[in-house]
Amino acid sequence: MSTATATPTRPLFDAERVRADFPILSEPLDQGMRLTYLDNAATTQKPLHVIRASDDYYRHANANVHRAIHALSQRATRAYEGARDRLVDFVNAGSRAEIVYTRGTTDGINLVAQCYARPRLEAGDEILVTELEHHSNIVPWQIVAEQTGAKLVVVPVEDDGSVTLEAFQSRLSERTVIVGLAHVSNALGTVLPVADMVAAAHAHDAVVIVDGAQAVAHMPVDVQALDVDFYAFSGHKLFGPTGIGALYGKQALLDAMPPYQGGGDMIETVSFEGTTWNELPYKFEAGTPNIAGAAAFGAALEYMDGLDLDAIATHEHGLLERATRAMQDIDGLRIIGTAPGKAAIISFVMDGVHAHDIGTLLDESGVAIRTGHHCAMPLMQRFGVPATARASFAAYNNDDDVDALIKGLESVQRIFG
Repeated sequence: MSTATATPTRPLFDAERVRADFPILSEPLDQGMRLTYLDNAATTQKPLHVIRASDDYYRHANANVHRAIHALSQRATRAYEGARDRLVDFVNAGSRAEIVYTRGTTDGINLVAQCYARPRLEAGDEILVTELEHHSNIVPWQIVAEQTGAKLVVVPVEDDGSVTLEAFQSRLSERTVIVGLAHVSNALGTVLPVADMVAAAHAHDAVVIVDGAQAVAHMPVDVQALDVDFYAFSGHKLFGPTGIGALYGKQALLDAMPPYQGGGDMIETVSFEGTTWNELPYKFEAGTPNIAGAAAFGAALEYMDGLDLDAIATHEHGLLERATRAMQDIDGLRIIGTAPGKAAIISFVMDGVHAHDIGTLLDESGVAIRTGHHCAMPLMQRFGVPATARASFAAYNNDDDVDALIKGLESVQRIFG
């Protein structure tokens, strides 16, 4: 990579080279404004390599996978299963059987809730989550608790947005059956001590599922090193398409689980007397899959292979520090979530200004951020705010993006100050 942008505090990382791979980032907005895209925690933009992969599937390989022997089906199957092989390597799964295609993180968590937790939970059992979870790691557990009589137990968040191992351990009990944890908070950027939490949960014979949606594009993830039982993530958070994701699960657990849905590829044999299920991972992949999405997902992982995740993490941390220092100098602005070692996400409020007004005024200057409760309403209640504004960074962001954000916020402050 080029050394032109290297500084003493950052590794060799050329954000401009990365930025050039994303066509939308060079498109001017209205009145020729430059796009400053800082809504990466919601979804990331797509490199040309990913866009071409989707186009290539529909142009040259549009067919269903697995069953046909004709050339197009074989091309489609190679793309579909090749992407699974990349997923195995990406998170260091033990085998292909441990990677299940899903519609995204939410779908993966719901699969585990219904296929692992529901058959095992009994009245009085406990499901443990933290106060900073995304709704996708709260609501499925509330549903399964109502279905089984289990109880949802919540680990509190500290004033700085962190979740301590001590607080987590204090909520574990002999009734804890399953634990749901975010690897990284989508609302605050807090990085949880997942490996230590997994070890503590396993000491209580509890199974752990990690919501990895906000982690996979920003740090290396090794599911075997974490010893996590399930790990769910989405393609669109790591430069891939929407509508597809993956669930990692330990093979012994997946083997013991009933299927999620019926029909299509999850079947081995069918008769009116009974049906037998396909082998893993196909047992959980009913119906015609998102083949084009898988091909583009694989292309996103291929693109990620050409980047250094450690260098990305350091680059993004530099942007986070630059933005944080500048935002602390803006009168009336308060950052929500200041946990040490957080990911490159900044949630904030401004005195006398609604979060939606902040977002609207920033949009007028070409700066795209997210405003609202970020699908984390219990966390907003914890901090006593109805909503926050949130800026989130990715590998293609640079110092100019930070400066545009700060200039926009200074303008908001002058208007409402």
